[in-house]
Amino acid sequence: MLHEVAHEAGLRRQKGLRRVTALPLVSKRLNLSGVADLVEFRAGPDGETAYPVEYKRAKAKLHRADEVQLCAQALCLEEMTGRPVREGALFYAAPKRRLAVAFDAELRRLTETTALQLGELFAIGRTPPALWRAERCRASSLIELCRPKATAKSAISFRVRAIAAALDDTAGDEGGDEAREDRR
Repeated sequence: MLHEVAHEAGLRRQKGLRRVTALPLVSKRLNLSGVADLVEFRAGPDGETAYPVEYKRAKAKLHRADEVQLCAQALCLEEMTGRPVREGALFYAAPKRRLAVAFDAELRRLTETTALQLGELFAIGRTPPALWRAERCRASSLIELCRPKATAKSAISFRVRAIAAALDDTAGDEGGDEAREDRR
């Protein structure tokens, strides 16, 4: 229900503030696209400043994934508007509060590195194996698609096959095809 409201495209105005929900975002530089839950455009002496707000159903996490997602939205907004976005907010539904996030150099670097690594994964065309990590997976909205517990066995067998293939390649130098056939 939290995201239903944010995912309905809309525009509301109130005293120096324009609030846009379900705003499509894109960054050609980082090869990113998505939809912001909410962007508040705050009036200032030099025009409007974008302030992205990302809605989350749970509480703050022990890692920075939510901050990286929000910063990616800010980077898209900067590219789209040509104006700096210095801060945004994460709204956590469980405690019903906003957490302001400053887009400092470290967070920007982490976000850009993450976007580039994601681009490399897309270029390879292969999804990495899912890894179950309770502290991260329990709060994920993608857990039903990812299914880290169900795919753990196939990920392990993938690693075993990769190791076996590597062993086969090195054994080929020590005994040829006969040695490989004997191990199979």
